[in-house]
Amino acid sequence: MAGVKTAAGWRAHMRGAAVFAVLALGISPALAETLPLDPAREAAVAALIDKARASPPALRVLLRGMPKGGDLHNHLGGAIYAEDFLEWAGDKGFCVKADGLSVEPPPCPAERTIARFSVADEFGYDRLVNAMSTRGWQRGVGRNDVSGHNQFFGSFSRFGPIAGENAKMLAAARRIAAGDNLSYLELDHNTTTLSASFAAAPAGELDAAGLEARYAAEVKALAPLIPAARKELDADEAEAGKAMACGTPRAEPGCKVAVHYLFQAMRALPPTYVYRSLILGFLMVEADPRFVGVNIVMPEDAYPARRDYRLHMAMIRLLAKKHPSVKLTLHAGEVTLGLVPPQDLRDHIEQAVAAGAKRIGHGTGIAFEDNAEATMARMAREGVAVEINLSSNDVILGVKGADHPLNLYRAHGVPVVLSTDDQGVLRSDMTNEYVRAVTEQGLGYAELKKIARAGLHYAFLPGEALWADVAGLKPVAACADLAAPSCAKFLSANEKARLQADLEQRFAAYETVRLARAAGEN
Repeated sequence: MAGVKTAAGWRAHMRGAAVFAVLALGISPALAETLPLDPAREAAVAALIDKARASPPALRVLLRGMPKGGDLHNHLGGAIYAEDFLEWAGDKGFCVKADGLSVEPPPCPAERTIARFSVADEFGYDRLVNAMSTRGWQRGVGRNDVSGHNQFFGSFSRFGPIAGENAKMLAAARRIAAGDNLSYLELDHNTTTLSASFAAAPAGELDAAGLEARYAAEVKALAPLIPAARKELDADEAEAGKAMACGTPRAEPGCKVAVHYLFQAMRALPPTYVYRSLILGFLMVEADPRFVGVNIVMPEDAYPARRDYRLHMAMIRLLAKKHPSVKLTLHAGEVTLGLVPPQDLRDHIEQAVAAGAKRIGHGTGIAFEDNAEATMARMAREGVAVEINLSSNDVILGVKGADHPLNLYRAHGVPVVLSTDDQGVLRSDMTNEYVRAVTEQGLGYAELKKIARAGLHYAFLPGEALWADVAGLKPVAACADLAAPSCAKFLSANEKARLQADLEQRFAAYETVRLARAAGEN
């Protein structure tokens, strides 16, 4: 900050700018005094980020330490880097397949054990990592042979044989999140116990008229699986916590990252399989408070997903009536012009919102929907947030920059959150999503803070929110003063509000440190 050479000078500069910044940012002076908000400090950090806008490396240095709230669209299986999967597979004696593109359980020739192959064949190992992710594809390898869409989704089958290391995966995801200064992960994750039951769904036809009768039969058959699934999650969480030394003086930063789960129903399967996965999801959420909602996943452009989209929404509507406490976030609009026929672009997001979704995953195809403006108006009115995945939409759909609807949603008042989707397969992280939001979407620091706050406000976290009006930064009455006993009581009873209050403290610490460093550099 030119002209400010000392800490005392910096404080005087900040006091002198305070009145102007309070008015410019639209924050009342009273609120700025009762919460750790300092509009002048925020404006000064915003200036630093604007100055670095043309340099992604400089932006990353600035944004890595920025508190980022919650990642609400993070598939645990896709969050893990191929190198980690290969290390775990090597520990279990797995082998590289003869084609060098995947792995398999032992036995195999000694030269194809992962432990030996990884050391003896450097370029073969690189080829294997590229096959198990989009790393090579993003750098031009094989782009003429396979689309980003197919490379992405094809990666899952290649690391599938070693994707059952749920405890290790949980620990890895929390470590990555801590490094990105996230407070919260809402992980898309199914226990092995429940996933294994999908393929055992009864065969046969299923249409909307048969959903009620099938539900009654399925609930009776599936209910006994829930206790075993909960026990499995208990063990996985305990093992992950032990690996990170949680609860000890040696606890890793990842231990502080709060975690809840979204059950993933599978859409690109026969209707009986899809319905069973949805029913299991609703049952699990009702039985286990660690699961806070149900999602529906797999490629939206897959033939069964397109053919049965209306049937899937009918399934969800019926289950939502029977289990009204279960929250929904639905992948919808993960399509774009040319990927699917025109009829599959017309109303997927509209249908998902009508089915009761409280958040929309991706929403990339909104501009192609018949009632796009009415749907966005409803989302804005009802507080239905959209989970924006910039790297994912670029790689899978080829949608980025000005073609991306992030700013279209913002212009229509739709709440927006940034998320990573499958950061291991995509070779990204949350900081990269924030950098892209600045460089490709033109967002500034104030907009990034709103997004970080939204990542907690629109999370399915238990308890009430800190903000009565998150857009206007108006806290609930109990926390008009964060230091008041009434606020301490409120925060202790509400996990969501507790994380939101912590985020404001993190913002204050981050901004203070960034400006102190800037003052020392000038």
